[in-house]
This record gives sequence, C-alpha cells and structure tokens, in this order.
Amino acid sequence: MSDHTEQSTVVGADVDAVMSVIADFENYPEWVGAAREVTVLERDALGRGTHVRFVLDAGVLADTYELRYQWSDDGSGVSWELVSSELQRGQQGRYQLIQQVPGSTKVTYTLTVDLQIPMISQLKRRAEKAITEAALSDLKKRVEG
Repeated sequence: MSDHTEQSTVVGADVDAVMSVIADFENYPEWVGAAREVTVLERDALGRGTHVRFVLDAGVLADTYELRYQWSDDGSGVSWELVSSELQRGQQGRYQLIQQVPGSTKVTYTLTVDLQIPMISQLKRRAEKAITEAALSDLKKRVEG
C-alpha cells in the first residue's frame, strides 16, 4: 500500500486473543464507537468473515460499506479492501500482529482511504491517523478489559 497511514501499539495479550477480537465482527458495535451495525455476509472454512458490511456513523460522516477480508495462514494478520461504499472510492487496510513476549503483542494497523469527495491530502492523512489511533486504542481496551 503506497501513500498510507500506519500506527502501532502493544497489547497485553497473546496474538490469538488479539486476533479473536479483530475477527469478532458482530461485536464491533460494543467497542467501536462509530459502528452502528456490522453484518458478516460470507465466511471462510474456519468461520472467519471474508465479506462484511459495516454501517458507520461518525457524526458528520456516515457510511454503509462492504469489505473483503483475507486472513494470513499463520493467524498473525488480516488485510482487507473495499467492495462497495456510499462515500468511499477505495479502502485498503491491514492488521499485522507480532508476539513480543508471552502476553504481549505488537499490533500494527495500516490504512488507506480514498473518498468520493475531493480532499486535501493533509486532511486525508489526518483523518486516517485519527481512525488508526482510535481503532488501536479501542482494540487495546477491548482485549485487555
């Protein structure tokens, strides 16, 4: 992904525990502030969502969009790309998890979003940075309790 935003944090849990929260799409509305509704449309053989619809409302911006997910074979990452959206032209993202020591995982979130409306690249990067920071903070709180 070129021209993207990337943020990392360390979560006090093993890779499997972090990935299970990331993969639990149906419960996103409990801990992702802007998520109003999340529906898994397709699953892989392991039961993980591969095609997911999101209804988000972040105050001034609301969107309904679908993402296609690809899960790494070793369970350490997941990437996605936009299938359809009301506001976005494109979205690519990735969570990469690296075990640090037992009970500690480095989570890196990479994101690129292209909106249908023109936006100055600085504002776009700021928005992506805010999204990645909030997502990592919310994920950390959810996993660590």
